[in-house]
Amino acid sequence: MTTSGYTTEDGGRLNNYAVEPKVYVDDSQQFGFNEYAEKLNGRLAMIGFVSAVLFEALTGHGVVTWLTNL
Repeated sequence: MTTSGYTTEDGGRLNNYAVEPKVYVDDSQQFGFNEYAEKLNGRLAMIGFVSAVLFEALTGHGVVTWLTNL
């Protein structure tokens, strides 16, 4: 006889054991290091790099120089 977390033998002795959780795969978006987050970080880094290059080309000053002169 088995019920949530314990079994009883034929002699009536109780055997306790840990209940293992159900294993499942959740395909919804989550926080942390997952494929979606890594793609988003890469895309934002590319946008930032291109923006910095365009800013330097248009103003003639680098981003660091512009920030120090504020």
